[in-house]
Amino acid sequence: MNYKEYNDYELVNYAVSDHNEDAMELLYQKYQPMIISYAKKMIPFCSQGGIELNDLIQEGLIGLNSAIEHFNEQKDITFYTFARTCVERRMISTVISTRRLKHKILNESVPFETKGENDEPIYADYLLKDETSDPEYVLLNNERVQILKELIHDELTDFELQVFELKMNHFTYEEIASILDKNIKSVDNALQRIKGKIKKILVNLDEKE
Repeated sequence: MNYKEYNDYELVNYAVSDHNEDAMELLYQKYQPMIISYAKKMIPFCSQGGIELNDLIQEGLIGLNSAIEHFNEQKDITFYTFARTCVERRMISTVISTRRLKHKILNESVPFETKGENDEPIYADYLLKDETSDPEYVLLNNERVQILKELIHDELTDFELQVFELKMNHFTYEEIASILDKNIKSVDNALQRIKGKIKKILVNLDEKE
């Protein structure tokens, strides 16, 4: 089999429905250059994290495998777009994990929901701020934090969620823009939208309690 003789939908169908190993191998062959290219782009963000280029490539292959298994061609999206998204998310998660280890103590702490101007909760500002050493910040109830995380995940777009996760793990605006192939203005705009959405979520939580 030659992948150039088949379109992605055919190969995915053969790989998933027929468990055709040749089709699976052809998809790996076709998308390996994209995986390697993105891995090379991401490796500088893994400094001092014990992650090597081959590790990122393997994570990218796992992401591709997930894309093959979960792709639904009925959705208004090409397999290439879906596969790239899965690959990038997998690698970004790996990079975030290396950064999270460095900031483990900070990331395990969340603040009390103190009030700002107009009596609005300012938890969103904490989530996205760079200085997290203020003594007023302490642990919140784990159950409430988990609920908040789930609500945030449901409310944010895919792009906003990636920006949010990277910012929460202490990546700079420049790093986020580079990782996501966006300009800094787009990242800043996304962060402002995220803050607004989180504040709205908190207000709704307070009203329900």
